[in-house]
Amino acid sequence: MRTKQKRHWKTKLHEVIYEADTPSGKLFDIVLLFVIIASIILVMLESVQSIDNKYHDILNISEWIITILFTIEYIARIVTVKKPLSYVFSFYGMIDLLSTIPKYVSLLFGGLHALAALRALRLLRVFRILKLARYLGASNTLVKALKASRVKISVFLFAVIIVSIILGTIMYLVEGEENGFTNIPKSVYWCIVTLTTVGYGDIAPVTPLGQFIASLVMVLGYGIIAVPTGIVTTEIATQNGDEKHEDIHLNSQSCPNCSTENHKDNADFCYNCGEKLNH
Repeated sequence: MRTKQKRHWKTKLHEVIYEADTPSGKLFDIVLLFVIIASIILVMLESVQSIDNKYHDILNISEWIITILFTIEYIARIVTVKKPLSYVFSFYGMIDLLSTIPKYVSLLFGGLHALAALRALRLLRVFRILKLARYLGASNTLVKALKASRVKISVFLFAVIIVSIILGTIMYLVEGEENGFTNIPKSVYWCIVTLTTVGYGDIAPVTPLGQFIASLVMVLGYGIIAVPTGIVTTEIATQNGDEKHEDIHLNSQSCPNCSTENHKDNADFCYNCGEKLNH
């Protein structure tokens, strides 16, 4: 009887902490989001010397309260899964740990409390809080598109590097050291800055021929920016065409055993470990 009650308690807590499908789970995630935002604001305010001098004690106490809340939440996440290490070494698990320990570490090593700004990474949980299946599907589509186009993009970047080296070398020969192009690496740096339309302006061609070449590099830069965008967009369109035939709907349901997410609606078992899911 006690075992069943214990399982029931862990199951309920798991649904609240890990899943955003239930009202209690969504409320927990929304409250957590506001606490994360509050903790980030506190760290930002503490970095302002005038504010810290005036409200140091209040800011410090507030940070400790939030740190303790994060600690309780982190322990609860570990307790409610059957395989704690699967959560601890997961992406979100590492982020939760990094957002919790800075305040404790600052007790031993002063000045490291600013690392609490890492809590901003926890804002990634907003995708779970919104709980919109089309966003989950869109993120998967983007990842698949990037993986499918990685070879094309790699070849493209290699070509851009070659062009930058060639044009940088030409500018070194045309402009020379007297105009700021003191060596080939610095000339290649200028070419990359110009090609990407950043234009810092720390180095600029002076001769008419150099300015003409610079104009060509600028125009070429606009075309180069459009190429990777076109490659990825094509792959996304391909992925969307394939998914229309599958009609897959995902939710934020989390496996109580391995913490795997993004299961199909009405799924009874985890697609990763086969554990029965909570409903």
